[in-house]
Amino acid sequence: MRQKRLGFALMAILAFSLVLVFTSCEKLSVSRLRANYHFNKANQFFKDGKFRRAITEYEVTLKYNPQLIEANRFLGESYKSLFKPGTDTPENKDVANKALEAFTRAYEANPTNKEIIFSLGDMYDKQRDFPNAEKYFLKILDLDPSNMSNFYVVAEFYKRYAGENEALRSKAESMYLRRIELDPENPQGYAYMANYFENLTPTPEVFDQANEYWKKRIDLEPKSAEAWLAMGVNRWSRSYRFQNLPAAERLKAALESLNALEKANSLDPDYPEPYSWLSVLHRSVLSKLEPAKESRHNAEADRAIEKFNDMRKRAAEKKKLEQELKKTG
Repeated sequence: MRQKRLGFALMAILAFSLVLVFTSCEKLSVSRLRANYHFNKANQFFKDGKFRRAITEYEVTLKYNPQLIEANRFLGESYKSLFKPGTDTPENKDVANKALEAFTRAYEANPTNKEIIFSLGDMYDKQRDFPNAEKYFLKILDLDPSNMSNFYVVAEFYKRYAGENEALRSKAESMYLRRIELDPENPQGYAYMANYFENLTPTPEVFDQANEYWKKRIDLEPKSAEAWLAMGVNRWSRSYRFQNLPAAERLKAALESLNALEKANSLDPDYPEPYSWLSVLHRSVLSKLEPAKESRHNAEADRAIEKFNDMRKRAAEKKKLEQELKKTG
């Protein structure tokens, strides 16, 4: 009899436990459904640029499902979108802190997510908190040191500070060089390096360094009109921007620009940009450095800009026609 009563008791406990489990699961299921509902609303607000409304919905989402990592991530992105770099007000600081708190929760839940790590680094970068920003940007490299694009991410970060600190300039250059070392036959690596130099504080030496990388790109892509155009613009910049240099030195760079721009034209006669730069080169530099040929250079400038405008007009008409055909099709 005692065993029978014990059996009934166990059955009752088991039944009660099943009711509790079912009720808990049902509550959990409802919470997740509500979380998903608010998460979808938040995402739409985020896409529409309505960040304050997105924040409200992401916060409600996390009440129902605190484990939803993406909700924390985009809550942080929403706050980051409201942050105003350089504005030192209590409200702006609060926005920054809330962004960092959300990103940190997302990072702690998924410490190998590159996008979350980048968001943390970027938020610290926007606050000009270099040590913390550097820490997270370097984590991106640690995650996948064979990924070439990661070196660009870190190099671009250092580049923003390169004008302030010689050591950081060296770090930026080392990142671009490591990218080139990973894939020396990829012309894009040399283009990034050239662009990096051209965006530093301008000096004749910096433009010459950039030009060496444009040459290396051209060695890999000798038939690229875009690469020759980039070299032509570089040589024009060196001649035009440093008018205190000896005339012979400036003329040498200008003639190198002329050669590169004409090469770009010969490779792609339908490429309009070289004509624009040829016009600028003849009028702003060559006509001044060769005054005896001023009228000829001005005439060349007029012909080049006329060609450029004509090509742009035809391109616009072609695009308009294509759009009209799409509508009728």
